[in-house]
Amino acid sequence: MGSQLDSLLSQLGTGRWNVIHFVALSYCFSLPAYHTLAGAFFVPSLSHSCNTPSSLMSSNDSNGRPSVYPCSYVAISTISGNVVQEECSTWVFDNSTFSTTLTSEFKLVCGRAYLRATFSGIYMFGVLVGAPLTGLLADKYGRKPTVAIGSLMYSAIAIASCWLPSFLTLLTARFLMGTMHSTIITAGYILALEVSEPRLRSVMGIVLYLPWSMGTMALGGFAYFVRDWRNLQLLLSLLSLPFLPALLILDESPRWLVVRGYYHHALLVLQRAARWNKAVLPPPHRILQIVKGGQNDVSLVKPSEDNCKGNSLNALQGCFILLRTNRLRIITLSLYVNHLIVSMVYYGLTLSGGQLSNNPFAYMVLMGLVEVPAYTVVIPIVVRFGRRSPTVTFFLFSGVVLLALPFIPKGCAWVMVTMALLGKMTITSAYQILSLYSSELFPTEVRTWGTSTAFMMSRVGSVASPFITEYLGTLCMWAPSVVFGAASVVAGLATLALPETQGVALPDTIEHLEKRVNLTPSRNIFRFLMRDPVPSAQATRVNLPRRPRNESAVVQQARQNYNHQIAAIREQLLQQQMHQQQPLLHACPHPNCPHNGRVSPI
Repeated sequence: MGSQLDSLLSQLGTGRWNVIHFVALSYCFSLPAYHTLAGAFFVPSLSHSCNTPSSLMSSNDSNGRPSVYPCSYVAISTISGNVVQEECSTWVFDNSTFSTTLTSEFKLVCGRAYLRATFSGIYMFGVLVGAPLTGLLADKYGRKPTVAIGSLMYSAIAIASCWLPSFLTLLTARFLMGTMHSTIITAGYILALEVSEPRLRSVMGIVLYLPWSMGTMALGGFAYFVRDWRNLQLLLSLLSLPFLPALLILDESPRWLVVRGYYHHALLVLQRAARWNKAVLPPPHRILQIVKGGQNDVSLVKPSEDNCKGNSLNALQGCFILLRTNRLRIITLSLYVNHLIVSMVYYGLTLSGGQLSNNPFAYMVLMGLVEVPAYTVVIPIVVRFGRRSPTVTFFLFSGVVLLALPFIPKGCAWVMVTMALLGKMTITSAYQILSLYSSELFPTEVRTWGTSTAFMMSRVGSVASPFITEYLGTLCMWAPSVVFGAASVVAGLATLALPETQGVALPDTIEHLEKRVNLTPSRNIFRFLMRDPVPSAQATRVNLPRRPRNESAVVQQARQNYNHQIAAIREQLLQQQMHQQQPLLHACPHPNCPHNGRVSPI
């Protein structure tokens, strides 16, 4: 059914219907970038000094030591008359770069400095909580309703946070926005892929995240002109309003409608797409026959839902559906490891790259600019070499670059910056391919659930990255780069367990995934990556015993068994043919008959 539905999408081609979905969802993907990275301007690390009492006039004590520290000051106790160290309660902040920030307004320094990292981490934690919820909603109620509800709530909370009076309420708002983040990114990404033409799916999967880099660069520009955090928050929040009218013209995914059994609704969507693209489709009854070809497969989805609605045990089994079968289990675990590491390295490099420039606005623009090649260069690479080999290559290359950073001399700062940017570009390339790769590996039956939980694992890495850069960086400056480099190498090795998906129809059910045999060899960059973990068609024809240590004995035994089976089948067919089609022969009258007394049939 998947290949037949892909053929219908191929007949639709790429026209106005596809372009409208692409433009609207691309703009939607740029919106979360503003709030995800806004912590660089909302809670920056500002130079500050303790606002000491006016009675403390001297900056040094009697021993010549400074009497004022960043978080405390030395004063004479009014009770004992001894010199004591008092904690600061107010500070003077350097407002030369920003007019007002959360750091200065809520005094996020010294003992409250951890709240700066919490401001960014609570958003990622919200994404971690909302990712599985997004999968359930999008698989049950559809991609479009999930995107619509998430966008409305995201915009409302973002606008309301501009007037929140306390930092605790701001953290709550950030958490709620994080829960809506994946409804926009994950569900919207799946919708965009499922309405795209199959031959352009690879390109679409990469280009859809190009607006994220554009939003990152635009954030640097907006923050440069608006230095007050509340006004900047309001500006960034209002940018989401133009996307809301586009929800009225977006359609539901035809593939989801077919899998869920809404055949007539899918027919209406396909006919509307044909009118907008000026394409010719088969008659309606023929389209219904095509989309109903997977009617038996759709029934495989409903029992799992009934189980989840039953008792708690069945609900728990439904939650672990991604680990139910061998092949799906390997795909799930490998993608979980990859998403955790790629997000940890991606945001870790962003947080540890503040030394690139003393200008935070230029640094944000540079951070977005370096991602543009990662989104564009990988397109021909993915089309030419597939998904698995480029992902492995980018992971390993990023790991080597990051592991080499500690060996660069301190005087060669520009070399370190160049290598850090190169590592950021390669890990971003791996990130984008992995998003496309994940959506093609999971069946339609659990695609949104699988990609959402994998996305959830990436948020675990993004939550951990600020702690790695802050705490390990203070202990040893080169420790974060070693951790990120080693993790990238591990992710590259884990990718080798995944099959290639280029040129293969998207599986619609778990049964399709388990029965499917990859007959299309992948064109890989390196020869050692050409071996596909999916068994070949020839290997499935003979039931081989358990693999012993001697590989040649297995091959020889399999060949002998195969030859014996073929010989037995041929002998049996020959005997049946001779028995059923025995010709009538007559005797030859010649005394010296060369035919032994018989001739050809009459």
